[in-house]
Amino acid sequence: MDVLVIGGNRYFGKRLITLLRESGHRVTMLNRGSSPAPDGVGRIVADRDDEAALEDALKGLSFDVVVDQVCYTPRQAEIARRVFAGRTGRYVMTSTVEVYAYEDSAAPVAEDALDLDTVVVETDLPWDDPEFREAHYGEGKRQAEAVFAAGPPFAWTSVRVAHVLGGADDFTGRVEHYARRVRAGQPIRVPVRNRPATYVYVEEIAAFLAWAAGADFTGPVNAHSHGLLDTADICAEIVRQTGGRAVFQEVEVGEVSPFSFARSYGMDNTRATALGFSFRHSSEWLSRALSETLGAR
Repeated sequence: MDVLVIGGNRYFGKRLITLLRESGHRVTMLNRGSSPAPDGVGRIVADRDDEAALEDALKGLSFDVVVDQVCYTPRQAEIARRVFAGRTGRYVMTSTVEVYAYEDSAAPVAEDALDLDTVVVETDLPWDDPEFREAHYGEGKRQAEAVFAAGPPFAWTSVRVAHVLGGADDFTGRVEHYARRVRAGQPIRVPVRNRPATYVYVEEIAAFLAWAAGADFTGPVNAHSHGLLDTADICAEIVRQTGGRAVFQEVEVGEVSPFSFARSYGMDNTRATALGFSFRHSSEWLSRALSETLGAR
């Protein structure tokens, strides 16, 4: 296949590009020029927020599949719908578990817990403001999905990615947040009722996206490993690897540590499993994932 990856210059995006190349696909990466393409990968330099510039950069080009790693807003989704109409047969949008922000449930949520037909799309919000976009990350993804679901001119799927762990290049700092406190015995702030969440190993989500690029299903799909994890599970493994101790401080109001949730972020991966992808259990990779990240610090 001819595959265009929008973004993909860090973390599991890099691994996705490697997997696509190793599978024999022709891969092109589109970004604003912030990083070079790996060997053997084509490159298009364009600002995906500038519709005219994007049209110009893609003139005369078409792709079997587009994997969009950096669609954060409904405005970006609308541009993509227009620009890639007639240029691709399949569009894979990397989404997030955060789209379920309003679907709090004790049971893991399936894809149909979020009815995209009811999502109000507000393109006039200040999506170009980085602080606003970061503060409304889940809502931006939610509305972007709704734009595609309203009638894309190509086959479309959104991959709702769980919280990702692993890799020496984990740029989030969340694992190191815990490691510092465990080593020093400092309090780890958690909600009074600390709920578990679904996670996925960095290598596994890259494999899932590569698989989804070559599949033919459409619509949203949850992507995560089997087995819920909570703050205590993650900290217990950090303690085992680094020493120290985990001291939890329950707070009713105020900021809590990463991966500590007063509401459930558990997803149901039944659809993805039925479509043919085999996920591992989180217990199979948690130790390795954390050692990769902690070993790089």
